[in-house]
Amino acid sequence: MYRLQNNRLLPLLTAMADSAPPSSSMDAYKSLGLVPNPDGSLTRRSLFPSVPAADTAVAFSKDVPLNPATGTFLRLYRPRVVPPNTKIPLVLHFHGGGFVLFSVSTMPFHESSSSIAAKIPALVLSLEYRLAPEHRLPAAYEDAVEAVMWVRSQAAAGVGGESWLREYADFSNCYLMGSSAGGNMVYHAGVRLLDADLGGVKIQGLIMNEAYFGGMERTESELRLADDKILPLPANDLLWSLALPEGADRDQEYSNPMASGSHQEKIGRLQKCLVRGYGGDPLVDRQRKFAEMVEARGVHVVTKFVDGGHHGVEIFDPSQAEALYNDVKDFIDSTPSTSRSTM
Repeated sequence: MYRLQNNRLLPLLTAMADSAPPSSSMDAYKSLGLVPNPDGSLTRRSLFPSVPAADTAVAFSKDVPLNPATGTFLRLYRPRVVPPNTKIPLVLHFHGGGFVLFSVSTMPFHESSSSIAAKIPALVLSLEYRLAPEHRLPAAYEDAVEAVMWVRSQAAAGVGGESWLREYADFSNCYLMGSSAGGNMVYHAGVRLLDADLGGVKIQGLIMNEAYFGGMERTESELRLADDKILPLPANDLLWSLALPEGADRDQEYSNPMASGSHQEKIGRLQKCLVRGYGGDPLVDRQRKFAEMVEARGVHVVTKFVDGGHHGVEIFDPSQAEALYNDVKDFIDSTPSTSRSTM
């Protein structure tokens, strides 16, 4: 089984649920572990520890610089067991956190990337992107595009490239994957890359798990789950106010993909999409509408909406994490690439 290796997260979720106040009396900054600083930056007090790149029972990992000027980097994960004489898919992964929280080194995301690498099997490249409000959107999208262009440079580098990619990556079989804010990044990076020259890199699919979308008009699921213990409305609204450009509201295209924007004419050209969500997530109505919108434009969309659960449930529940990994593996295995190359 490939699952989160720290089951101590389960009682943490229970404690969160027991202690969270109703939304009407909530201090949204406090609920998210955020302290605003006078200069507009944030002090972040994460519930989860950070871990360095380290080998696990199922995968190896290491950090590779992306852009020293912006402080971005990639954490690479290689499965311990790679099928012989075979190149394996490459998954560029974007972590969640409302564009404001967390890192590739946040323990649940580190362990999840390691497990995904082993389960598929694939090379997983997890992006350490810039966070808001210090770097408001579209900074995270720009970092995502830069990461893809780095992969392009590796595909062209030959013997001079990064050793794991040179030895194991099937550059013709690449995927963008993310959960929550990372799912939002998959969409926005995907449309930005449609007209880019990717050289030997071929993006075969987009994987969006519980994608973080918003809008000014409340949905039924947002109203029904206004006091959600993981993503209550005040915390959700605060995250968007910190992430969006100054002066923008939640109907700005970065938040609301149904709104008019600069990429509307490109949507129908997107690659095959996997859109997942949970019935207990306040954002599930937006995720369903997004899937319907993209499919209506002619995109091949695979949907998987699970009853129950909640936003980020796979962080806390190993069985839900396993279900996510299985869905990702099935999606990749069922997506034909231009070549299933051998070494």
